[in-house]
Amino acid sequence: MNFIQTIWSALTTPNDDLIKILSIPLTFLEFYIGMLFFTTVLNIETTKKSKLIYVLVQSSATVLSNFLLPSSYAVFINIILLPMLIYFIFKVSLIKSVSAAVTVFLATSVFEFICLNITKYIFSINYELITSIPLYRIVVVLVIYLLLYLLYRLVKYFKVNVEVFDNMTIKNKTFIIASIILCLIIIATQSYLVIFYSDHLPFLITFIAIFGLVAYSAISIYNLINLSKLELTKRDLESANLTIHSLTILHDTVRSFKHDFDNIVNGIGGYIVTNDMDGLKKYYNQLLEDCQKTNNLYALSPNVINHPAIYHMLATKYYDADQKNVNISLNVFLDLNEIEKRMKIYDFTRILGILLDNAIDASTECDKKQINVTFRKEINNNDLILVIIQNTYKNKDVNTETIYQKGISSKENHSGLGLWKVRQILMRNNNLNLFTTKNDEFFTQQFEIYK
Repeated sequence: MNFIQTIWSALTTPNDDLIKILSIPLTFLEFYIGMLFFTTVLNIETTKKSKLIYVLVQSSATVLSNFLLPSSYAVFINIILLPMLIYFIFKVSLIKSVSAAVTVFLATSVFEFICLNITKYIFSINYELITSIPLYRIVVVLVIYLLLYLLYRLVKYFKVNVEVFDNMTIKNKTFIIASIILCLIIIATQSYLVIFYSDHLPFLITFIAIFGLVAYSAISIYNLINLSKLELTKRDLESANLTIHSLTILHDTVRSFKHDFDNIVNGIGGYIVTNDMDGLKKYYNQLLEDCQKTNNLYALSPNVINHPAIYHMLATKYYDADQKNVNISLNVFLDLNEIEKRMKIYDFTRILGILLDNAIDASTECDKKQINVTFRKEINNNDLILVIIQNTYKNKDVNTETIYQKGISSKENHSGLGLWKVRQILMRNNNLNLFTTKNDEFFTQQFEIYK
């Protein structure tokens, strides 16, 4: 009986040491439920291993900081540590990792404010006693986790996912990250002030302070996301215009062939009747050039190039080359969406754009202005995706090693930063390779993407 009385006394009187001890298992529960919530909302892919590592590392770090640091400092340390661990463990973008931390923090802050105020008015005690008496503290924390778990189940049931972050421009990503970090700091500071000074403030004031801050932050982020969606819509419209342009050229080319079909056949017949095989070969080669242009336009289709960012890049470079009378032969033998599963599509389009720009500039100087672009998988290794760009070139003495150095360029009035940037991207990724070769006719860049 005395033992039970002792336990009850310890649970119902202020005891910071007991709270710290009891918070150890609760901390693991907190970060597990929080992880379920933000991975579902932000559609973050996880494995059992990554989940286990995240919960163990984050919970252990939080427990240590709570024991070693004052509570006010520990909160800020944990806020900084949370997005860093999400970034490195789940291998997501910086904006997703920061958004994940803010999402959980916003939800728990709102639930904490509600639970603390309900407890305060039911039991007629102040915030200091609620946070310092183990029994009250445990009950409030468990209710907060229960509400967060119910919110997670609702998000999962209604399939509420935010996927716009991956398609934002760098400028918008930077702006949103700065806004979110500032929002996080303000919310943490405001929550601290409200909790510890709410006994001196009317309930309505504290409610307006928390609710207004959360509402303002949510509206700001919502507006930024809508702005990004507008940018994506603008990009899609540009792609649609390029598609329409491709179809228009293709339609005109086919109509031209149909209109001239009889003349073409008669021309072939004339060479056959006179047995002029040399003339027929020359005529055939000229006809083949027009046919190849038609085939390239068929290849430059969203149905073949089924990734919008890659399609936009190839279509833009194709018309740039066409303006300079450079012929691009395009061959696509794989689902281009596989590339995004292996590397950041932003990095891929940067590399592709730089290599195509260099190929166009080099072939423009030649009598035969030809570029061959091929997307395929290695015949004997399906895990290897190849992007091969061949172009005619004039400077046969070009050094295939030094061209990747910063400031080195074989072209006049060029900074020499393009291939240097490519090399920097390759160095950041251990599944990418780029091999440069040349022969008497073609300069070749073979870009390799492994799983």
